[in-house]
Amino acid sequence: MNLMTAAPSSTPADRPRLSLRERKKIKTREAIRTATYALVKEQGYDATTIDQIAERAEVSPSTVFRYFPTKEDIVLTDEYDPILLEELRARPADEPVPDTMRYVMKEGIRQGIQEQLEMAQMRTHLMVQVPAVRSRMMESMSVTGRMLCTAIGERTGRDPDSLEVRVYAMSLIGGLMETSLYWAEQGHKDDLQSLVDRTLDVLEHGLGRETR
Repeated sequence: MNLMTAAPSSTPADRPRLSLRERKKIKTREAIRTATYALVKEQGYDATTIDQIAERAEVSPSTVFRYFPTKEDIVLTDEYDPILLEELRARPADEPVPDTMRYVMKEGIRQGIQEQLEMAQMRTHLMVQVPAVRSRMMESMSVTGRMLCTAIGERTGRDPDSLEVRVYAMSLIGGLMETSLYWAEQGHKDDLQSLVDRTLDVLEHGLGRETR
């Protein structure tokens, strides 16, 4: 779908029903994630092994690796990128890009974090505390950034590989990563949507002199 063409927001009823195979794959991924987070909560990240995760999830270690190449991927990967891309493409064609991105990012928080708050808090805590998780997060966000470049390019009519689109997309991705780290460093006491609003304000308007 061309993002320059307005499309109505989709709902779960509008989306094609997943096949039994796809539903089983999602169920298996969720079982592996749930087992991993439970073990990490019980004994810490470094002490948690793939064999333990497989046993807790009632799958084989090879199945774990088939779904997640590394242990870091288990705590970082979610199902929301395709949904957010769909939300972005469904926004009104005449909506300014910053307004679109603000809506989509906050919708991502609602779907991916507020509905699984404890898991999101543990994930961002691990990003702060475990260098391997933080490094893998940067790699995975570069993949999300490329996806975002494609969507922004479609919406604006620009080449998705142009410098301008790449800088804009990766500025968003980098800003959101720093927001996640800040949220965890502050003990998750702040409202994450408010932090994202502040982040997007900086990206949209720049950093002015602080008033006291």
